[in-house]
Amino acid sequence: MMSAQTLSDSDRREIARWAAECAERALPIFDGDGVARKALEDALERTRAYHRGESSAKVEIRRRFEAVRAAKSAVSQAGAAAAQSVAQASAVAHMGAHALGAAAYAVKAISLVHSGAGDAEVKDRTDHEIEWQLSILSEQEKVALKLLPKLGTDSSGPLGNGLLSQGVLGGTIREIQDRIER
Repeated sequence: MMSAQTLSDSDRREIARWAAECAERALPIFDGDGVARKALEDALERTRAYHRGESSAKVEIRRRFEAVRAAKSAVSQAGAAAAQSVAQASAVAHMGAHALGAAAYAVKAISLVHSGAGDAEVKDRTDHEIEWQLSILSEQEKVALKLLPKLGTDSSGPLGNGLLSQGVLGGTIREIQDRIER
């Protein structure tokens, strides 16, 4: 039986665009080596190709860990979060819930890169990023994201009670899910 976090292939293709946009916006924060950066850029292009119907879920599922491996070359926590955003986006072909992970890791990267600026500044920057993420969602993407279970209510995927449910990641996903329900 398919997890509610998987979504249909057409819904995953729909939200892959949004996930790639969120991750691409964080990519400049990545501070790893050039080979890893190229792997992350390739992962984003493959995510877009999947969205356009130019690649299959089977191909993308097989290659989704390339971005995860590239993330290991990050020097800073902010750089690692930016790379994890790309890794989450590239995993949307496998499971639609990863789109929310891509958005959340992008916000985490922003929060970490500005962590020395004080709590108010970090909150302003992360709120601005979430606003931008929500502003670029198409109506079809919102419909697809609404099909996902609320964070922490389904343990059959990334929206269970693991890493994505904690801290900045969890707060971001909860806010996005709450805001698209309005």
